[in-house]
Formats: sequence, C-alpha cells, structure tokens
Amino acid sequence: MQAWVIGNWKQNPATSHDVKALLDDLLMAVSTKEQPDNADCQLMIAPSLIHLTAVSERLKGSSILSAAQDISAYSASTGAYTGDCSAQQIADTGATWTILGHSERRQYHQESHDCLLQKMAHALTQNLGVIFCIGETQAQYDAKETLAVIDAQLAVIKDLLAQNPELATNLSERLIIAYEPVWAIGTGKVPTVAEVSATHQHIKQTLASFNGELDNITVLYGGSVNADNADSFAADSMIDGALVGGASLKAESFLAIAKAFGGNKA
Repeated sequence: MQAWVIGNWKQNPATSHDVKALLDDLLMAVSTKEQPDNADCQLMIAPSLIHLTAVSERLKGSSILSAAQDISAYSASTGAYTGDCSAQQIADTGATWTILGHSERRQYHQESHDCLLQKMAHALTQNLGVIFCIGETQAQYDAKETLAVIDAQLAVIKDLLAQNPELATNLSERLIIAYEPVWAIGTGKVPTVAEVSATHQHIKQTLASFNGELDNITVLYGGSVNADNADSFAADSMIDGALVGGASLKAESFLAIAKAFGGNKA
C-alpha cells in the first residue's frame, strides 16, 4: 500500500515570504534522488486558507498535493455565510483534499457530529478527498475509553453511507482517516507503536463493518510525529503514513518522515 505523509501547517507560517521559502526548500529537496519515489509515499500539505491558492498554484505540476484545513458546513457552493469558505471554492483554488474534524476544530469551534456529516458530504460532492481526524483526550485515554470515543467519531461515516450508499463505491480512494490522540498533539507525549497499531486495526475493522468497500482504508497516525520516531511508526503494517504538525514546517524534518514511510512501505 502507498504511504501518505501530510503536513498540516495550521496557522503557520505568518507571511507569504515565509511560505515561499518553505516551498522553495520543499520542492528543491523532493527533486533530488534522495527522497522516496512518489509511488512509495504521496506527499500533501495543508496551508492556512489565505495561502492556499498560492501554494496550490506553486505545487501544480509537482508530485505534492494541496489540501484545505477545513470547509463550510452550511453550503457546498455559495451563500450568506460570512467568514466561511465552501468546498467548491476550495476546489477552485486547485486543492484536491480537505482536513475535517481536527481536534482543534472540535475544541475551539465545537464541531458536532451533524456539522462534520454536512462538511464531509459537501466535500465529496465537490470531488474533494477528506482527511478525517479522530482521537481521544487524555482523560478518555486514562479511562480506557479510546475505542468507544473512536467508534462515536467514526459514526459520521456510517451515517454518511446510510444517507448516500452510492458513495461507498470509491470512498476508500477519497477518504483517509487520521488517528490523532488529542493528548499527543504538539505535546511531545507519544503512545507506543503497539498502542497505535491496535487502534488502527480497530479503525480498519470498524470501517469494513460499515461497508465491505472500506476494507482497504488508509489510516494515518498523528501526534508528535517527528524525524526521530517516524521509523518506528513506519515499520508497522497497520500505520499507513502520518499527519504531521510542527515537523512539517521544516522541509528537512518533513521529508525525513516521508523517507521513513516511503522506505518501509515500498
């Protein structure tokens, strides 16, 4: 299976100049033979919305894909929704994917099951792939509620398929799950590879139970992934890649993670 390494830049970098410099470093590095072939590891980056058009244009013709960090729940196209950006508008920038359900969106914007269901439906109607983030808090992890929390979050996909059963046909090509324990994001705390592997296996089995077409879904790990620990995660057959935060803001560390996954999944 092809590995995926996706850089979520969040609200970074601050300026267009810094974005250009990061892209310069990234594109120069991927043009060397030291990096994994695109067939082994697909790279993607998700810049902040204000930089998305410029980044997508700059990446055109390269092997790197671009994604939005979010889309509107209210309309797939246009409407009186000040501050929102629709799936159609995101697709028009040249981006081909969007992140949905990131824990920071769930925390700071109180995104609910129904909200995420609408967003996912809008993305797919506009031919955007979805990177759907799930994960438990520290309290839920300590209470051994990880799998129950994940099941509740994955119910968005179950409900989507109940409403639109025709989506199942190629959903495994348009949907990526990113398991990100909230307590590990940006904290330096990291679960063991065995814990992540078992959780990924549960995610894959749960999705396959929704529909047999989802028996080959891609599941990434996110949460303090860096160049030092990427090899250990990449060596596990249940971990198909990484959703990378802070380490994606330096081309060297981002591509070291990609190289780890590309080499192990080749």
